[in-house]
Amino acid sequence: MRRLAGSDPFANATKQVNDACDIMGIDDAGMRDYLATPNRLVRVKIPVKMDDGGIRVFTGFRCQHNNDRGPYKGGIRYFDPEGGEAYMEREVMALSSWMTWKCAVVDIPMGGGKGGIYVNPKKEKLSEGEVERITRRFAFAISEVIGPEKDVPAPDVYTTGREMEQIMDVYGKMNGNRQIPGVITGKPLVAGGSQARNVATGLGTVYCVREAARTMKVKLRGAKVVLQGFGNASIFAGEYLEEEGARIVGASDSKGSVLVPRGFKVDRMIAHKQKTGSVVGYPGSRKVSAEELLTEKCDVLIPGALENQITAGVAEKLRCRIIAEAANGPTLPEADPIIHGKKILVVPDILANSGGVCVSYLEWVQNNIGYYWTFKEVAEKMEAKITKGFHDTLAISKKHKVDMRRAAMVLAVGRVVDAFKHKGIWP
Repeated sequence: MRRLAGSDPFANATKQVNDACDIMGIDDAGMRDYLATPNRLVRVKIPVKMDDGGIRVFTGFRCQHNNDRGPYKGGIRYFDPEGGEAYMEREVMALSSWMTWKCAVVDIPMGGGKGGIYVNPKKEKLSEGEVERITRRFAFAISEVIGPEKDVPAPDVYTTGREMEQIMDVYGKMNGNRQIPGVITGKPLVAGGSQARNVATGLGTVYCVREAARTMKVKLRGAKVVLQGFGNASIFAGEYLEEEGARIVGASDSKGSVLVPRGFKVDRMIAHKQKTGSVVGYPGSRKVSAEELLTEKCDVLIPGALENQITAGVAEKLRCRIIAEAANGPTLPEADPIIHGKKILVVPDILANSGGVCVSYLEWVQNNIGYYWTFKEVAEKMEAKITKGFHDTLAISKKHKVDMRRAAMVLAVGRVVDAFKHKGIWP
């Protein structure tokens, strides 16, 4: 299999598959290629009439990585990464791969998918009408490849329950004008959404931090926590860690990073950001670089921003005991052996941020059976999946004497290989 260098996200995802195969003794090049390569990559043209009357053509993607264990599952993002459409294509390929392993590591009977449109509605200040027309046209374009038993998308960067409901509406009208809530998850509660969906990723991260703290004999009461990023996942992770008695001392957003030595309450930081537009300038804070934030001495570091944040150079300077990756792919492969050598316990992204897909799966189940659970019931079902995934991963880590990332991949790849072997190849 060809291995690409640099910060290509799909190359990073492929390397992780190969690393797991090395540990498992899978030497068959064809099997490795099968495990790494997406089943399908759809690229669509999205012509939309804008508010000024002009026509603009957007590019959309839907990547379906593996469905040996169940329907494809993964978000739809509206984003414009550096590197343009070519990079975004590689990005959704990587993210669809990570979704396969994320579902497998917490033993959810679904596969991996990911999609998006190359547009940043926030930066471009698109109107609600423009975003809706983009969304509905994209739903039309991918309607043949999604469905409750095929591919079940969800919200991601710069998409919300509103867009999910619009996609559900388009799909239903194109399929007999029916109500089909199981085609998509992350919907508003009134449209068949699930309790706990808004807090799922952050709460799942905290379940992982709690188990990691027990493993590392770190007391969460009084523990220092740094949040890199201050979006949904980081905010709820911070709030739930506060309930455990932890002290949040750092945060960042697209405008900068701050350290607050005495700690801060998450709700007060939210209020400050809503008022000023950034975490920067919070009373009692000190503005620092992104690297200084990541390398601040703390007990728990939660990278909750975008990919490729922890490089080898950053890894050398890390001064934490636990890293829980609330974001997808925040650590470059070159950094992993350095972190492992420093005896820092990393809860990898496919496990640490699996709360979102756990609750998405539970939403899909509720849609399909037509019965809806309480917040407590959903949270308990998610907790059971994630804590078992953590301890299954930890057991493999100890057995093979490898870091948690490789262990999680061994667990996930093993489950997909097992499903593949039972199913075989046909036709």
